[in-house]
Amino acid sequence: MKHFALCVSLAFILGAFGVSSTAHAAHAADAPNRPNVVVILVDDMGFSDIGCYGSEIPTPNIDALAQHGVRFTQFYNTARCSPTRASLLTGLYPHQAGMGHLDNIVHEGSKGTTGRLRDDAVTMAEVLHDAGYLTCMTGKWHMGQQHGTPPWKRGFDRSLNSPSGGIYFRKQPYRPEIFLNGEKKMKDDPLFGEKWYSSDLWTDWGMKFIDEARAEKKPFFLYLAYCAPHFPLMAPAEEIAKYRGKYKQNWEKLREARHKRQIELGIVDAAWPLSEIPEQVPNWDELSDEEKDRFDHIMAIYAAMLDRVDQNVGKLVAGLKERGELDNTIIFFMSDNGGNAESGPRGIYEGENPGGPNSRVFLGQSWATLNNTPFRRYKHFTHEGGISTPLIVSWPDGIPTARDGKLVKEPGHLVDVMATVVDVTGAKYPTEYHGHQIQPMEGVNLMPAIDGEKLERKNPIYFEHEGNRTVRRGKWKLVMKHKGPWELYDIDADRTEQHDVIAEQPELAKELIADWEAWAKRADVGPWPGKARQEWGDEKAPGKKAKQKAKQRAKQQKAAAT
Repeated sequence: MKHFALCVSLAFILGAFGVSSTAHAAHAADAPNRPNVVVILVDDMGFSDIGCYGSEIPTPNIDALAQHGVRFTQFYNTARCSPTRASLLTGLYPHQAGMGHLDNIVHEGSKGTTGRLRDDAVTMAEVLHDAGYLTCMTGKWHMGQQHGTPPWKRGFDRSLNSPSGGIYFRKQPYRPEIFLNGEKKMKDDPLFGEKWYSSDLWTDWGMKFIDEARAEKKPFFLYLAYCAPHFPLMAPAEEIAKYRGKYKQNWEKLREARHKRQIELGIVDAAWPLSEIPEQVPNWDELSDEEKDRFDHIMAIYAAMLDRVDQNVGKLVAGLKERGELDNTIIFFMSDNGGNAESGPRGIYEGENPGGPNSRVFLGQSWATLNNTPFRRYKHFTHEGGISTPLIVSWPDGIPTARDGKLVKEPGHLVDVMATVVDVTGAKYPTEYHGHQIQPMEGVNLMPAIDGEKLERKNPIYFEHEGNRTVRRGKWKLVMKHKGPWELYDIDADRTEQHDVIAEQPELAKELIADWEAWAKRADVGPWPGKARQEWGDEKAPGKKAKQKAKQRAKQQKAAAT
């Protein structure tokens, strides 16, 4: 494997992680203390947006986690915010947890889309609380606080949260409330300081909660759910200034550069062709200077948000190191869905000071296509661009040093995180909780893959969001865009989903379709009542050129199949 070049000094790595030449213990059972658990979730970040997955945005602290842990190359989320959070924290598929869509969507009579966490699901916080952990969360909740399932009623001993995200600055004109341990506070409460940016706030309060756990002599679980880099894009002015002017260049060339780095890093296979840029994305060279400046500013804000997240990951790691807790803490880092094309190719750029507290900026499809390099489609969809996330796992005491910096190519899913945490902490996953029969975990323990072994997965991995459907079994992926035809891909040979082989494998396709349908029934998925969402994030019909291009592609696929 070619090791990647980190944007950090060797001194930082040695200092923060305390590297030694001795091998780590393989599992928590071999260690004298149960490990602390930190789960970091970012919002709307694409597959290629951090340095160790190919980005030009410097993320030295996140890269350092990868250098002293492992990176998964085929890890999956659920393509959307609330469903991912529910799946991550329960070890179930989203509908089984009651969160088949965002928590403001309730389907009458449905068990799968209830807008709240179901009573027959337990959260990681509930499981670890009962195992003696102090359980904490900071950041974005978005799992039915308004419907009776806030963090403090689902196992979290300490919490500082936004009910549904969108908080960046102390002074901005919307979402004035924040909740501390279940008590409503105003964002400008002096308790939080006179000036803050929310990525910093979530980290600082996470460390406060960790200090409470240490004072109580308890292991801790921290779920750190950053709102960044979700729209409206906002960042401190000094961070945005660092990137201003750096994105006045062709997004197609930037995408090709990311793809080249991904191949060098071993993240993607050189045999997989880079997916095409959609027809709706404008030709950079045909834009006016004013338009190029506008697009540059949008992407500069986005990069600044990720820069600040990276700084906070560094702050967290340094804080754990100072407290003597880093070595015995397992850290997971991931994103809740792929890059976000909502608002279409041009994005949104409003306000006198774009990126400031009174502005409204959306990234849009053009830059989201860069975010998801090398894949097709975006957030909402179950093609690879919508469901692929980086996953970094770092645990100095639990991952052998021989595995540091390695890639894990075994497919994984959010449902596997609960199974992994239960294994490494020795916690007990209940069959009954508060008088309710609890659904069994859907995932598998990831530790064998982290240790370099093959995962034994009895069942395929399943997906459904807004009628978009997928089943992944071994190397085969069956996928459908809502109201479109089923497609079949050999992911080992074609992870960028360029060559639909369903005509060549009709019996396999039938088998996988039946498998998905049986799972959907078992998992309370139900039919999606909405209309098909278009690829570029709005509901308008495709233009004439897009239709012609789609027909041409279909013709080429048919010719290739015969």
